[in-house]
Amino acid sequence: MSKKILIVDDDKEIRTYLNDLFSDNGYETVTADDGKVAIEVAETEKPDLITLDLEMPGEWGPRFYRKLSQNEELKRTPVIVISGLNANKYAIPKAVATLTKPFDTDQLLSLVKETIG
Repeated sequence: MSKKILIVDDDKEIRTYLNDLFSDNGYETVTADDGKVAIEVAETEKPDLITLDLEMPGEWGPRFYRKLSQNEELKRTPVIVISGLNANKYAIPKAVATLTKPFDTDQLLSLVKETIG
């Protein structure tokens, strides 16, 4: 069974790009365009990994992460931050990694493989 990745980003182009990238590499994907929707999707879909943008209208990344970490079922889900905020690694201290847009595709894929296989 393929691993599932939740892509959280308000930028449709980034969501589509990541969706294609992960799908082409054998992963199942679900997407959300802000933190509020993302929590609902995460609760329903139980992803194996989440890629998270920090700056989004509505509910931004760190608030979503706080909710995620308070949820017993979801708090161990690994998160990779992909953000336009330059190296803001302090926002999500427990993230597996923080990548700055534009990110290196190979680096992202190898992080995903190392984290969830």
